[in-house]
Amino acid sequence: MAKLFEAIQFERLSLSNKIVIAPMCQYSATDQGEVTYWHEQQWANYALSGAGLCIIEATAVQPEGRISYADLGLWNDEQRDQIKTLLSKVKQLSPMPFAIQLAHAGRKASTDKPWQGRGQIPENDPHGWQTVAPSSIGFGEHDAPPQALSLEQIQQIKDDFVAAARRAVEAGFDLIELHAAHGYLLHQFMSPLSNLRDDEYGGSFENRIRLTLEVLQAVKAVVPEGYPVGVRISATDWMSTESWDIESSVGLSEALEQLGAAYIHVSSGGLHRMQQINVGANYQVPFAAQIKQKVAIPVIAVGLITEPDQAEAILQNAEADAIALARAIQYDPRWPWHAAAALGAEIEISPQYLRCQPHGFKQLFKPFQH
Repeated sequence: MAKLFEAIQFERLSLSNKIVIAPMCQYSATDQGEVTYWHEQQWANYALSGAGLCIIEATAVQPEGRISYADLGLWNDEQRDQIKTLLSKVKQLSPMPFAIQLAHAGRKASTDKPWQGRGQIPENDPHGWQTVAPSSIGFGEHDAPPQALSLEQIQQIKDDFVAAARRAVEAGFDLIELHAAHGYLLHQFMSPLSNLRDDEYGGSFENRIRLTLEVLQAVKAVVPEGYPVGVRISATDWMSTESWDIESSVGLSEALEQLGAAYIHVSSGGLHRMQQINVGANYQVPFAAQIKQKVAIPVIAVGLITEPDQAEAILQNAEADAIALARAIQYDPRWPWHAAAALGAEIEISPQYLRCQPHGFKQLFKPFQH
């Protein structure tokens, strides 16, 4: 049997296969950070895909933590209630578990929708605000300097991650992913390129990873026993100067495992505008493989994994335990179906679609087991 279609366990949560829909910002929320009809059709589409798990887009724990004014939030109960209503509808379509990625954008906040092309929006604009970061170092060449966070503000951010985690459980999500990648706030604290602090959150490796570890600990303390909390990281800053690198990521992953992380989701980059990324098929897989050698918890590989045999080979070679897809599943929302066909596997789908099994296939589809 193809490894891609074997079950996998994230703590108490069992997935029917090893295909994970990675979080992808949709920039389609209301100005209040609430879901819209776009999310309704998008989540329904994900639910019918046949993937083992869907992690919805980066969802801010504070208004100032949004990447853009059109990002989802989970900083109040109204947002939670709307998400709960939508999630209860979507879960009628399939038994696929849904997860949420909790995030704070830090200095990369207050931007426009990417297709509008305006970059960072000034603080005095109705859609802009003052950004925050470990240190007052901007990301973009023309960005306004972020405000360096005080210890009191750092504590508030931790509290807001915890409050959002409680709401995520109440809304019906089956798993929480903490976003510590792509140059957003937790990653900003970890990289020496963006963190020049001289207190307990800066300087040494142990100090720079402190906030990420504290957020994980605090969230684990308020979710139910066995409820999975995973962490997405950037394995490297892709910089030639002293920066966050794979050795740092291995050390971080070992610490996260000790604190009960359900998995490590291995991406890369996003911290510095001068990054030099060697983009190509499987370009991040070696990082996942290096981390997998050092931890016993599952490791998820992601990044330009587009073909079924490519995904299967990563698992067969023990370079990762699960495969996350982002743009590939946007391009082909039935990618898991087509992967099952290509790999000779069987996949559970909605019974309404059973009759569309292509001619010549006898056991490609079986109905969802609700």
